[in-house]
Amino acid sequence: MSPEAARRRQTVPTQLAAMAAGVQESTIRKWASRGKLVRYGSPGRAEYDLAELLAIVAGSAAEDALAGDESRDPA
Repeated sequence: MSPEAARRRQTVPTQLAAMAAGVQESTIRKWASRGKLVRYGSPGRAEYDLAELLAIVAGSAAEDALAGDESRDPA
């Protein structure tokens, strides 16, 4: 990643990431430990890229919508 891209990254701490995603803080930590979300920051101070987080949430919402469409009775 270029230094310019790193400077443009808007990171937020775990608590704000959870609020933005509408999930628990533990969910944010699980996503990071499973590789779904990149953890930035230093030891003891986790931060997450807000744009990356919102893309994950949007992708999850789209998957949920598709799953809901498939489970509907076409009749």
